[in-house]
Amino acid sequence: MAGRNRYPSDGRPCGAHVMPPHHDNMLEEELEMQHHEIGRLLGENRRLVEDRIGLQQELSGAREEFRRMNIAITEIQKENEMHSRQLIESGLKLEADIRATEPLKKEAVQLHDEVKWLNSVTRDLYGQIQTLTKDLAELQAANNQLPALRKELDELHKKLRHARDAIGYEKKGNTELLDQKHAMEKNLASMAREVETLRAELSNPDIRSWGPGMYYVISSNGPFSTPRAELEKS
Repeated sequence: MAGRNRYPSDGRPCGAHVMPPHHDNMLEEELEMQHHEIGRLLGENRRLVEDRIGLQQELSGAREEFRRMNIAITEIQKENEMHSRQLIESGLKLEADIRATEPLKKEAVQLHDEVKWLNSVTRDLYGQIQTLTKDLAELQAANNQLPALRKELDELHKKLRHARDAIGYEKKGNTELLDQKHAMEKNLASMAREVETLRAELSNPDIRSWGPGMYYVISSNGPFSTPRAELEKS
């Protein structure tokens, strides 16, 4: 290619026919136009080369950015997967904890009921404490009166002892009187029997008086009389 289209120093092609001068001017103009066109094309070619180099650089940068983005996306995916696994594990653990807390909920309800019951018991105990405090104050007031009450009780004990002694004496006297009464009743009964006996004897014609307090009986065996006292002795 270097040997083709060679021109001599006068600007005419080798082996070409000699042209007229006006024709040379036209060729020169055409050549000049070709030179301008070639320069323009070379400039465009340079710009295209530069654009190509810039595009290649941008493409390399884009590829590098794409590679970094792929790496970042991969890392993000890994992190998301890890986070998803953690969330799944946390959800499963939370479900297990919730299932495990069901007995605790029941126990909490039971404890709540026990707390309510204890509060009720506490209120009752508080009322009892107030009542006991009032009773204690009354007992303390009564305790302050114990010396006077003890003195009065001692006096009552003394009076009771005197009364017991008097009752004992009275019982003893009543016993003696009762013995006397029984003896008198016996004597009266004996006298009544004697009176009845005397009445019976007086009503008997066989019995005669033999002096004061003496009686005799006429015996069928003879005229001798026997005093009543001797008869009773016999």
